Amino acid sequence: MEDELLFLQLQKSDPKAYKALFMKYYSPLSEYASQYIRNDEAEELVQDLMVYLWESREDLIIQESLKSYLFIATKHRCLNAIKKKLYHEQVHSILYDKLKDQFEDPDYYMINELSDNIQKAIQELPDRYRETFELSRFGEMTNAQIASYQDISIKTVEYRITQSLKILRIKLKDYLFLLGFLL
Repeated sequence: MEDELLFLQLQKSDPKAYKALFMKYYSPLSEYASQYIRNDEAEELVQDLMVYLWESREDLIIQESLKSYLFIATKHRCLNAIKKKLYHEQVHSILYDKLKDQFEDPDYYMINELSDNIQKAIQELPDRYRETFELSRFGEMTNAQIASYQDISIKTVEYRITQSLKILRIKLKDYLFLLGFLL
């Protein structure tokens, strides 16, 4: 089936069109993504893209060909995954730099536990909150840059960061005194 027709049927919520599109592009997109990231991550990334395609089908506007859109979207998602991995490495590096002199400190094990709990709490944030929070805190992006990057309003960015901080305060309430000391 031709891509334009597939996309039009997809926009009309035709599950057969979605399945045909998935079958046609899943393997090539996974192979393409694996040039940037690990195979298992590539497959998950393409699955997420396909879910996004279905969930956004009614509002999605594709100006170029469907094939181009899918490959460009895959590339951007791969680059975002790479950036996200770098952010996590930065977090570990920052925490390590702040904590390396604390090894002699009797509170070291509590600080180590805090580091683990911070990472865990960030990972448990809702996906969109977590991504926005990480871009803000570890990606060193302004709210305007994040809004543009995620195609959302600045108010939405501010809301997500505020909510993320509220959630983190609740989850890390037992460590707030240490957080103040470290930060």
